[in-house]
Amino acid sequence: MPACHAWILKCLLAIAMAAVPGRSGPVCVSQVHGTIGPATASYLARSLGEAAGQDAQCLVIELDTPGGLLDSTKEIIQSFLRAPVPTVVYVSPPGAWAGSAGCFITMAADVAAMAPGTSIGAAHPVEVGGAQQDPVMKQKLENFSASYLEAIAARRHRNAQWAGSSVRESAAITADKALELNVVDCVAQDLPDLLRQLDGRQAGGRTLRTAGAAIIRIPMTAREQVFQVIAHPQVMLVLMLVIMYGVIGELTSPGAILPGMAGVIALVLLMYLASILPMNAAGLALVGVATALFCIDLFAPSHGLLTLGGIVAFGLGVFMLFDRGEPYLRLSLAWILPATAATALFFIFVAGAGIRAQRQPARTGAATMIGRTATAVEPIDAGGGRVFIEGEYWNAVSQEPLQAGQGAEIVAMEGLTLRVRPATNEVQP
Repeated sequence: MPACHAWILKCLLAIAMAAVPGRSGPVCVSQVHGTIGPATASYLARSLGEAAGQDAQCLVIELDTPGGLLDSTKEIIQSFLRAPVPTVVYVSPPGAWAGSAGCFITMAADVAAMAPGTSIGAAHPVEVGGAQQDPVMKQKLENFSASYLEAIAARRHRNAQWAGSSVRESAAITADKALELNVVDCVAQDLPDLLRQLDGRQAGGRTLRTAGAAIIRIPMTAREQVFQVIAHPQVMLVLMLVIMYGVIGELTSPGAILPGMAGVIALVLLMYLASILPMNAAGLALVGVATALFCIDLFAPSHGLLTLGGIVAFGLGVFMLFDRGEPYLRLSLAWILPATAATALFFIFVAGAGIRAQRQPARTGAATMIGRTATAVEPIDAGGGRVFIEGEYWNAVSQEPLQAGQGAEIVAMEGLTLRVRPATNEVQP
């Protein structure tokens, strides 16, 4: 009897152990669409923490990216390797791409899946900085990236040989070919199909029970969305324009506050983007030279030559700023040409008009009286007298005596008294 009791207890324990993964655990889903950067790394790290807090079966990451930064990619991979829940990267929807950094992220997941009509690969590294890279350093970066992806693929029991070729040869393949070459684990039509295929699969040291599981989506926070949106070359170009216009706005309208405030905010955001986007230092320097030329030409009598040079420098600088082969790191002519034209028009007409207005003589107020000639209606000396100008009589004083009817040139105004002197031009006003 005791032996029977022990057998029954063992059976109940086995059933309880088998039920640990359970079908009650939800599946958390995150979406990564766009370039990989610090905001993406922060978002996925937070998603893994929330999935663990929900006691989720796994975290599914719907991925569509042309690539991104190596540092952020490494951070994401490290978070996958120490994740408290299994990770599933699903390249979707149809037409999506796990390019460059996306290839690293997909192969680092516990389960790699793709939707039909998607592709993966072209993981050749791009160096941040923009300057011409030394061939030796370029080779070192390429070898490191290839070995890094090969190690990731080997750890996940995937095709390490193809992983190396995706870096060294920028190889890219479709979903069906990726499944055939053991680059990914499955091809799923949609998320429900993916969950059906994951059910019963071993991942992250546990058996997944995903068929019919509840789905909990983890969206980006407002902060993550903002930083994800601004991490684009087009946004950086707009920020540079705001900085330039802000500088000129302060020069043409001192104390206006708004242009300067907008320029400072744009400068801070530009410094942030400069630290995460690969920029060409020469292009950035040319944009700075253009700004300096525009500012100098507003005050120097160069007859527009400096403005012309600034326009040329700005156009070349913006064209060189993101001189990259990857689509997500390029500025198209559809952005460059309008930005250059708008900048040229702004500095030629708007800023120039502001400076010209400042240089014009006063047309209203007491300052308009200085230099004009009035008529003395009675003798004027240091003790006083009166003049007639613009239909009004004014008190006047003069160090040189004037006779009635003599022309008096106004040299200063002290309260309601004019300081005058004998006019050299006797033409009456």
